[in-house]
Amino acid sequence: MEVTVNPAIKYNFSSFDSDANITSKDFAFNENADKVIGLALLIILFITMVSLGCTMEISKIKNYLIKPKGVAIAVGAQYGIMPLTAFCFAKLFQLSPMESLSVLICGCCPGGNLSNIFALALEGDMNLSIVMTACSTALGLGMMPLLLYVYSQGISNLAQSVPFTIITIALIMILVPGGIGILINYRVPQYSKIITQVGLALLLFSCVVIGLFAGISEGGKIFTVLSRQLIAIAALMPLTGFICGYILSTLFSMNAPYLQADCFCGDSRGTHLHSPVQMPSETETILKKTERTHSSGKSS
Repeated sequence: MEVTVNPAIKYNFSSFDSDANITSKDFAFNENADKVIGLALLIILFITMVSLGCTMEISKIKNYLIKPKGVAIAVGAQYGIMPLTAFCFAKLFQLSPMESLSVLICGCCPGGNLSNIFALALEGDMNLSIVMTACSTALGLGMMPLLLYVYSQGISNLAQSVPFTIITIALIMILVPGGIGILINYRVPQYSKIITQVGLALLLFSCVVIGLFAGISEGGKIFTVLSRQLIAIAALMPLTGFICGYILSTLFSMNAPYLQADCFCGDSRGTHLHSPVQMPSETETILKKTERTHSSGKSS
């Protein structure tokens, strides 16, 4: 028995195969691009932290650890004001459970290296800024799961959303290159200024290149998961952190360099850990597991 194939059907299947091949190639390209961007960011962050460490002095670091007034203000803003701000914004904008949990996780994250870069750019106290970032990152290992439990009203399986490994890596990426920079500034201070300038120039150039590369590889996918509410919260949360950090520092009579360091550390969240854009898929998994747990409990 001879079977004939309709040419139109044959063409449709061939076009489907070609589309599938293109899609798989695009996926492989995006996956490789993400790996390259991630590796490049780690290298650039390491170099940047070495250059920032070159601006630090051991005597001032000891002074801030003995008299941790500035560190206490930053930690209070980081784990007191910002999680509460995220919770209030989630209620105010009437977000869905998945979006609310995403914003809450972002609000509970420890401070990031971006605050150190801002502090240096505005001639803030770099010693205080990096000490605050290191302390808030170390405290994040315990404070982040505690705050998520408190503000999420005991949602089960929430510990899976806490990036313990990434927080530990972030702490290492602060202490190790920062320590190298401090050692350079202590042993060969004549090279510190040059290393700082080269590191910041490399950071500026790489941000432009990586930004363009990420835009090409990701395309418009980011905007497909963003709602107007999330965009508004992404703009308002840092602004709230700036204002509250400044007010707290002013109330405790901190001078201008202290003000800038506290202000930026109070609002520059750990964007290398989580963001409202990255979190919906993870929080959706958590919520589904929670629903299954409740449903199984009711059935039993």
